[in-house]
Amino acid sequence: MANDLEKEAAARASLRFVKDGQVVGLGTGSTAGHFIRLLGEKVKNGLRIRGIPTSDRSGELALSLGIPLTTLDECQEIDVTVDGADEVDPKLRLIKGGGGAMLREKIVASATRQLVIVADSSKQVPVLGKFPLPVEVIQFARALVAKRIAALGAEVRLRLEADGRPFVTDENHHILDCHFGKILDAEGLSRKLNDMPGLVEHGLFVGMASTVLFARGSEIVELHR
Repeated sequence: MANDLEKEAAARASLRFVKDGQVVGLGTGSTAGHFIRLLGEKVKNGLRIRGIPTSDRSGELALSLGIPLTTLDECQEIDVTVDGADEVDPKLRLIKGGGGAMLREKIVASATRQLVIVADSSKQVPVLGKFPLPVEVIQFARALVAKRIAALGAEVRLRLEADGRPFVTDENHHILDCHFGKILDAEGLSRKLNDMPGLVEHGLFVGMASTVLFARGSEIVELHR
């Protein structure tokens, strides 16, 4: 309950970054869901924005709240994106993808002038890696990519649904959750993963976050890169 209150507080604090007339990236996950619901209230009260969702479920939530949507086909530049994270280190490097949407999240982040990350206090870490690093792979290459990531020192597990079936992303890929332990060279690991054929995207977001808003109890801690 305390974490959920912090998530909502961080999401509420991010609303001041959204201005009338903007194109807004809509993140995925529990904290981003709070932001979308709060944004829906603003739209209902007259705020004019267009949203670009990072997942099907975020798009469905936005539409249910009356938030008008657009696409990257129509708008290749996004003014601000508000999204969550699974971990944030002191240099504002992130692990994302616990919700399975990091491919679209990273695409939207790459087209965004200002990426605002909202999180509860548990997501602030001194070193990335306690949370497993999600890696999205095409199904054809799953075993090959898993073997190559394991050779880098990770324990690799296929993400499964509650019924035991493989989790499938919005783009029809699978996810490998990779336990590296402490990730001391996020940039280097990112480059190695980017070079693997069959690996579609990974959850390391390096040099992308502009601002992070942590809620710690009733206090908002704002960090900038």
